[in-house]
Amino acid sequence: GEPTGMQPIRMHKGIGMEAIKVRGQAGHSSNPALGNNALDAMHDVITELKQFRSGLQQRYRNAGFVIDVPTLNLGCIHGGDNPNRICGHCELEFDLRTLPGMGLDDLRQEIDILLANVADKYHIHIERDSLFAGTEAFNQPIDSPLIEAVERLTKMNADSVAFATEAPFLQKMGMDVVVMGPGSIDQAHQPDEYIDLAQVPVAVNVLQGLIKQFCL
Repeated sequence: GEPTGMQPIRMHKGIGMEAIKVRGQAGHSSNPALGNNALDAMHDVITELKQFRSGLQQRYRNAGFVIDVPTLNLGCIHGGDNPNRICGHCELEFDLRTLPGMGLDDLRQEIDILLANVADKYHIHIERDSLFAGTEAFNQPIDSPLIEAVERLTKMNADSVAFATEAPFLQKMGMDVVVMGPGSIDQAHQPDEYIDLAQVPVAVNVLQGLIKQFCL
């Protein structure tokens, strides 16, 4: 159940959130040899990630999504403490939104190889940590009896969304899954989050139809 306006959703993107930590050596900026600048190395890390993103968007595309390519967003960066001090530590956090057929662990391994190359170039310590385990992309086949049933009951075609849900975890348990429910994602996570009451009887009717078809 998610706020989809009762439109069946059979696909969504996956999401991973990663942190990259570069640990260099602080020192007085008057002599670069006194330290190892973490910001210099992070500059190359960002360049590698942007090239990696471009490569992913050339390799993967799914016309079933409004944004039909995977995305990688450089979300926040922190480093250094003074303009006349060699930066000893820098940390970058980013998210990666995947299409069905892309595995988060495989992509993390590709990123780790890129980071190892930068670490060797600068003789510096670089590590990547996942901020959470991540959620894989979700894809329920369009010819699934469940999708055919909800399309008939809602009189709407199954579609895709960019946000992630628990659907892939249920699917791994052997279930057919559809993401669907009353309400709108536009109101989600707002101070006055609500569901339009007019959508509630629609949701009840659809659930009753599913119970009649699959449970009785």
